[in-house]
Amino acid sequence: MRSLTITVVLIVIGLFVLMSGCNTYNSFVDLEEEVENAWGKVQSAYQRRADLIPNLVNTVKGVADFEQETLTEVANARARATSINIDPSNISADQLKSFQEAQSGLSQSLGRLLMVSENYPELKANQSFAELQTQLEGTENRIKVERDRFNDTATAYNKKIRRFPASFFATIFGFDQKAQFEAQAGAEQAPQVQF
Repeated sequence: MRSLTITVVLIVIGLFVLMSGCNTYNSFVDLEEEVENAWGKVQSAYQRRADLIPNLVNTVKGVADFEQETLTEVANARARATSINIDPSNISADQLKSFQEAQSGLSQSLGRLLMVSENYPELKANQSFAELQTQLEGTENRIKVERDRFNDTATAYNKKIRRFPASFFATIFGFDQKAQFEAQAGAEQAPQVQF
């Protein structure tokens, strides 16, 4: 009788651990899917920017004496930025850093293009250029929003897999922390504007 009681207790404990493990696993899967969905939205926002750039460059090319070096730099930066592909299911800090660096390089090139374009009154007066510039500004805002949402989703996922007893199951099932966007080096200092 005593061994039957012990067996029943062990079976009940085993079933409890199994059910708990299944529920925890499913919640990890749900959160991981949310992280991947958020990453897809980040990529979509960056892709929108990349899609606007050829139109912007072609509009600028219409100005005959515009600096060719600046246009080439933007095209090269766009190529570098769009060449980095990250699998969101195993996104690492190094991959995200490379992605951020490429995107930052593109942002800097675009900034130089827009700054240099100020020297061309006929370009500033061009309606297509003004519209593209506005779309680009809106896209930069979308990128920031989607990056923030990705970080929020990744934080929720990371918290879940680090809490006990979920951390035990995360280790067993192979769920690792997700990398997040971080501020670029020097971002804590306001840029110097000189007139």
